[in-house]
Amino acid sequence: MAHYKSHHFTGEAETVIRVRNLEVGFHGVKVLKGIDLEIKHGEVIGFVGASGGGKSVLTRSIIGLLPKWNGTIEVFGQDIDAISERERQAIERRWGVLFQGGALFSSLTVRQNVQFPIRENLKLSKRLRDEIALAKLEMVGLHRDVLDKMPSELSGGMVKRVALARALALDPEILFLDEPTSGLDPISAGDFDELIMALQETLGLTVFMVTHDLDSLYTACDRIIALAEGRIIAEGPIESMLEAEHPWLRAYFHGARAQSRSGASA
Repeated sequence: MAHYKSHHFTGEAETVIRVRNLEVGFHGVKVLKGIDLEIKHGEVIGFVGASGGGKSVLTRSIIGLLPKWNGTIEVFGQDIDAISERERQAIERRWGVLFQGGALFSSLTVRQNVQFPIRENLKLSKRLRDEIALAKLEMVGLHRDVLDKMPSELSGGMVKRVALARALALDPEILFLDEPTSGLDPISAGDFDELIMALQETLGLTVFMVTHDLDSLYTACDRIIALAEGRIIAEGPIESMLEAEHPWLRAYFHGARAQSRSGASA
């Protein structure tokens, strides 16, 4: 028995990300071949697609880690290419990013990892930085006793939560998640999905999530966007994905993993 997210989201909200005709490539090979998309404030969007289909490239292009060949990217109504460096930095402070694997600094403590964006962007006293770090850790379900641990002392699930606390350090409005549940066991992954949903609702976040986790798509996402060979092949709620005729979508949503999932949740 599948558990669907109830789609309370309405389409009246403002557009926070608008991408038009985005083309990105490497070494003369085009990876994204004219992507158009709009993401509204408060949406939880799941991006799926075959390996190499361009999901992570899309994320990295929007946040400015990869140059684009063509097209426009607007965030909060501003064309990223048409603004000053200072204006761009102001926009970057309004999003948080959780990279695949967590990507914590291995030589820094949990406290120092969470405080890293704060040190980079704000001039605050040590006491305030410590208070913010603890508040963010508590927000993701961790306690004071992890503050001075090193990443190597943490479980995989705890690493993800610390990375999420760091992504939330500057109170962002948009959260980019790249395979947030990869490497986690099903129970930990389910707990992480519940945490993302709770934070989204509490903080009013817009969530841009690249994932291959079927459970995340069912339980956390308002809308799913599927990419294949550098193009968007389908978008809509999970129900429309289940009805899609595209061969990759049929294999993904009705294949062996989907069958085992429906059996497990029966």
